[in-house]
Amino acid sequence: MDEFARRMLLRQSNLVVRTRSSKIHIGIALLISTCLLPSGIIHPMTSTDNRPLDPEAKPDDRVDNALRPQHLGDLIGQYQVKENLAILIEAAKQREEALDHVLFYGPPGLGKTTLAHILANEMNVNIRVTSGPAIERAGDLAAILTNLRAGDILFIDEIHRLGRAVEEVLYPAMEDFSLDIIVGKGPSARSIRLKLPHFTVVSATTRLALVTAPLRARFGAVYRLEYYDLEATQAIVSRAAKLLDVPSDKEGIKEISRRARGTPRVALRLLRRVRDYAQVRADGTITKDVANEALNLLAIDELGLDDMDRRVLKAIIEKYRGGPVGLNTIGASISEEPDTIMDVVEPYLLQLGFLDRTPQGRVATRLAYEHLGFEYHVEEQQGKLL
Repeated sequence: MDEFARRMLLRQSNLVVRTRSSKIHIGIALLISTCLLPSGIIHPMTSTDNRPLDPEAKPDDRVDNALRPQHLGDLIGQYQVKENLAILIEAAKQREEALDHVLFYGPPGLGKTTLAHILANEMNVNIRVTSGPAIERAGDLAAILTNLRAGDILFIDEIHRLGRAVEEVLYPAMEDFSLDIIVGKGPSARSIRLKLPHFTVVSATTRLALVTAPLRARFGAVYRLEYYDLEATQAIVSRAAKLLDVPSDKEGIKEISRRARGTPRVALRLLRRVRDYAQVRADGTITKDVANEALNLLAIDELGLDDMDRRVLKAIIEKYRGGPVGLNTIGASISEEPDTIMDVVEPYLLQLGFLDRTPQGRVATRLAYEHLGFEYHVEEQQGKLL
């Protein structure tokens, strides 16, 4: 049994004995797994780190920085956001002022960080990049703010993970461009207000509901990024193929784009995988057939579903007759964490209309049956809903 399975057993079955000085962990499950259970009975849950379709950033995505558009005119898609930002930028330039504070939200991989850098380039100012989890103390934020120049942009990624004490420092900085510092301790302590240059806070979040209301209210412009349509995704992949000097045709680009789930980050990742396949198994040119073979080898079908998506749908259909079934039950049946299914798998299945959320649990729809080649039993589904 590998180390992962041992840790899982240990976490689920440990006895914790509290003493005055420390906690003594008695790993009964570890002893059982070592002495009694044969190796291989418990399989570790599948990690999402190696999923090509995972929209979260990965280490090998660093090459994407060279593919990012540098100016608003180079940005493909997000036309309504582009138009609003163009007006915002032009108005700030005419008044010779710093941009108003901007908040971008939406699913991961749609270009929130790219837009922050575009704003800096359009305004011809410096950008300081950080993230909510990285700013642990109020002093960390104060150090960043005092090093900003007039007009500079402070980009805070994952701002919903910002600590409450840090938020309190950010409020007056965003609203009054001032920083309150307490000097001294006890009765002799006094507050000093430092003036800050007019700067712009640009933030990004995938969980807008977790951003506190007072913090949201201090952003003058809030924009939601939507998934990209097929035409925009094709344009992004085609541009990236040219920048990477990868020979390709329109059908090959289209095949990659239609399986990218409307997410540029996923599209560029698939382009790199297909490029590798074309280089090793073909003549180096991405055609429709080469793209099909490469993506089929990655177990990504024509709608962009991978093995994990299909396992969730098949579990609901084959084991629970289409549902409704609870999320914990689905996770246990396919050896996946319920949170992984809810945050990683479900959003795209809901977007395709393959899955329904009901008060009783998850239900596979007719579209899911047809896509996987199962016969849809109307009587059984209606009987469950009555």
